[in-house]
Amino acid sequence: MAIKRLFVIGVNLLTTAFTFGYHLLVKGADTIIQPTDNMAQDTITHPFPNFDLKTLDGRTIHTADFKGKKIIILNVASECGYTPQYSDWQKFYDANKEDAVVLGFPCNDFGAQEPGGADEIQNFCQKNYGVTFPILEKISVKGDDQSPVYQWLSSPDQNGWNDAVPSWNFCKYLIDEDGKLVRFFGSNVKPDHPSFLEALGL
Repeated sequence: MAIKRLFVIGVNLLTTAFTFGYHLLVKGADTIIQPTDNMAQDTITHPFPNFDLKTLDGRTIHTADFKGKKIIILNVASECGYTPQYSDWQKFYDANKEDAVVLGFPCNDFGAQEPGGADEIQNFCQKNYGVTFPILEKISVKGDDQSPVYQWLSSPDQNGWNDAVPSWNFCKYLIDEDGKLVRFFGSNVKPDHPSFLEALGL
């Protein structure tokens, strides 16, 4: 009887911990962060740097080539509950590629949900979701080995205001045509979300 009671207590504790963790994840997933009201967007003078980035297939792309376009940056993973968003962002890219670019950065920082190598990730994206927007080399989006791109995105002294780092896979940063960071969106936010469309000017 004592063993049974301990088992029930253990299950209840695990359930509580899971529910709490899920609550925190979902809460973070709906996050939308923008400059404060007293920080006019035209006063932010920290443009997106000219990064040279390697794609999964070995090509080099230059962020300077995207000047005049909006840039949406995602940290992506192949084994995440949010992975089906690849389809959403591919549809967005197809419809808006003249005015916007989507850049996907695979990372294994959350739940070890991007364990594969470059070929495996690329094949997965193309085979399952028909992804044609650039998918870059796998990086870290936080921690001591945080990539330079994400250092800029999450450092107020570099981007002008934002310190938010991704809380899970498929967080988004929106950069405007002038290279200014204008929004951070959590994992739940898709291209048809009203706040995203508003920030995009659609």
